[in-house]
Amino acid sequence: MTVEITRDLIADRLGDVAYDRFLFYLMGPYKSFNLNYVLGEGEQREIDVADLPGPLRRLFRNKDEIDAAKALLRRVQGALRVRPGVNAFLALDVDVSTEDVDAATQSIEYARCSNATAFVLPFLGHNFGVGEEAGSILEALSETHGDRFCFVHEDDVTSAMIRSARVRWDLRVETYGSESELVSKLRVFAAGIMHRERRGDLDRLA
Repeated sequence: MTVEITRDLIADRLGDVAYDRFLFYLMGPYKSFNLNYVLGEGEQREIDVADLPGPLRRLFRNKDEIDAAKALLRRVQGALRVRPGVNAFLALDVDVSTEDVDAATQSIEYARCSNATAFVLPFLGHNFGVGEEAGSILEALSETHGDRFCFVHEDDVTSAMIRSARVRWDLRVETYGSESELVSKLRVFAAGIMHRERRGDLDRLA
């Protein structure tokens, strides 16, 4: 590792907010839903949306909608940076090259440095990579940071990984039905971490 990922490094590369030292790492799909992957059971094959049954065809007709996964994360990030004013960030924001630190190690270190980490899984997101990264983070940090992690998935999302994570790591799992509900639950989660740090139930991170 030629770049040491620290809380100072992360905070210095993010904009100013009310609670600069409260780092909230947001993880989620950056890519749109991969229709070929899901309907092809993991095999890449060409699938014409026009050939799909009516309900699926209507679901995937709007390209802007299925490409909105990253935009959702950005809107959620912006909302959290305004209220309660925590330093919410995506991995891209820290701008550490994968030539210096590989992506998996980056994710683990960002979570280690953060007061709170949330894995956000919308229905239209391509969530497979998120599950792999989340598993790596939980394997490395669940004993020391387990109370600082939360999975928040849209109502329609089902995942064996989420179910096993709840059992294996006693992970906090929430569901949401709308973007406003998602933001609200993440605000409650952040506030809970803040209160526990102030009471001494969780260590304050320097």
